[in-house]
Amino acid sequence: MLVDIEYSNRKSNSLKRLIQNAGFDQADAYIADINYTSERKLNKNLIERLSTCEYIAEHRNLFITGATGSGKTYLARVFGMEACKQRYKTKYIRLPDLLLELEMARSDGSYKRVQVKYANPVLLIIDEWLLLKPTETEQHDILELLHRRRKK
Repeated sequence: MLVDIEYSNRKSNSLKRLIQNAGFDQADAYIADINYTSERKLNKNLIERLSTCEYIAEHRNLFITGATGSGKTYLARVFGMEACKQRYKTKYIRLPDLLLELEMARSDGSYKRVQVKYANPVLLIIDEWLLLKPTETEQHDILELLHRRRKK
């Protein structure tokens, strides 16, 4: 029984670390809490299939689109939480925060380290994708980061 308890504790602590390291601004997104009312026009079967993280195993990208206020951020966090539960290393960041971090890293010499930070997670969630048009330097930074991820 002690071995089982220790195993459960380690597994629970591992999940807590994955969620904490993912950087979710709110770590309370659960697939069971999704509101499927008809006006939201969410495909429950598709969401349940995506929650299996099959797209990660198949090395596919996932883009969540829709009107402002439609719950894209919540869905992204749901999929991120499900990835953590399946032990995928996940990282969540808002695009404006990522661009700012890359800009600061470029000026203080830690650019490569920051690139590695976002290239290592199996699932990288970039929220607020292109709400603002990035500058040419920012576009270059994003493309370089995505290229680095693809090499893995």
